[in-house]
Amino acid sequence: MITPYDWQEGIGNRAQYIEGKLQHGSPVLAVSLTAGILIYTRRRQSRKVFEIYDRLAFSAIGQQSDVEALRSAAVEFAHQEGYNRSEQDVTIQRVVTALSAPVKKAFADFSSGPLVARSVFAEIGDSVDGDIYFILNYDGDYHQSKRAAAVAGTPELQEQAEGSLGEIPVDTNPQDAVSTLAEIWETTFESADMDAKELSALVAECMLVERDTHREDRFRQLEL
Repeated sequence: MITPYDWQEGIGNRAQYIEGKLQHGSPVLAVSLTAGILIYTRRRQSRKVFEIYDRLAFSAIGQQSDVEALRSAAVEFAHQEGYNRSEQDVTIQRVVTALSAPVKKAFADFSSGPLVARSVFAEIGDSVDGDIYFILNYDGDYHQSKRAAAVAGTPELQEQAEGSLGEIPVDTNPQDAVSTLAEIWETTFESADMDAKELSALVAECMLVERDTHREDRFRQLEL
């Protein structure tokens, strides 16, 4: 018979295991500018920053298979919601709320493996004040933020990165802001005790979600 103590200890062990896996993950940084939402990270091979619906973006750190599972679930929910309701009803809050329950269930179910991923979701608004970010953790808990967001290997590094992002002026040109984000990323990544060889093996990836554009697709990969 499993006692409440056994269950609590098991949950603690799962959290410790996942935190260990995420500790050396490549941080993802997102900041709101007048031009739009700028998302920056570095990766080994597979892409890390994705469009999941018009105005909605997603990225994460963690095991690639789990990140892909979350991305696919988010895309599927968003398009189903848009079909059943309307495009205006597809919000980042609805997407994250829908994903939270299965992520929480996977974390607490000892008969299956948990999702090793910490995710950031972004929704661009008509102005900087209208931008919304959500961080979804591996245990299903999530929180909302404005102006900027980051996911990193530890909560401490995440908080450090978000503080630095909040100091970037909103009227900064996106191309100039990329340099600042690269510096913040390097500071955050190096704090995770990663060596120079590991750093040199990573490729920069940056996406701008444009706020005011005449193009049908507002998601633009920036050349770095």
